[in-house]
Amino acid sequence: MTILPHTAANERQGLDPRTRLLLTLFYGVLIVVTRRQEGLLAELGLLLLAILAAGEGRAYLRWLRLVAVMTASWFLIALLAFDLPTAVMAGLRLAALTSAFFLFFRTTPPEDLGNALVKSGLPYEVAFVLSAALQFVPVLSRKAQNIFDAQRARGIPLEPGLPALRHYPALMAPLLIQAFQMADDLAEAMEARGFGRPGRTFLYDYRLRAVDGLALAAGLGLLLAAIVWLHP
Repeated sequence: MTILPHTAANERQGLDPRTRLLLTLFYGVLIVVTRRQEGLLAELGLLLLAILAAGEGRAYLRWLRLVAVMTASWFLIALLAFDLPTAVMAGLRLAALTSAFFLFFRTTPPEDLGNALVKSGLPYEVAFVLSAALQFVPVLSRKAQNIFDAQRARGIPLEPGLPALRHYPALMAPLLIQAFQMADDLAEAMEARGFGRPGRTFLYDYRLRAVDGLALAAGLGLLLAAIVWLHP
């Protein structure tokens, strides 16, 4: 008896996850080859508009607090090693690249990406590790924030800065313990569900349709045109 027969309702709506990944990579290449600040600002502006259109504005603001430190560090390294224009370009390029992948991962569930890659021939074990890692990043982030708030409530100074480094074991030790517990629970759940057995099926049918081909052709064409225009 077929509990969930294959119908059109079992097909994913919108672009295939593989198409979204390739389009994101195309945009990343465009960001890397751009050599003018105006171009990087325009590319970053387009990403911000896309993020707002996707309804991820608040999540993007929360994410910026984490990326701001990395971007500032990269800016200072480039400033010390080169000059101010190069440092500005490095900071803008990093901000644009991370924003592009933020948009991709916020609009593409890790499970869909992993299952679509399996359909393309990637071993299921590799795809599972990838999707599980992406799924547990926000979980660990929330746990780290809870531990951070709890330790600060106990009077342990964990504000950013060199003096607080000696107190960071109070944050890392509980986080590592919880991470190991999560890994152990996941391993038991995988074993109970027969992980690795053949004959695996998927809820959704991942197919590259005509719209995916058109999107990839348009994205690749625009990328090549931009490269020719930027590097005559």
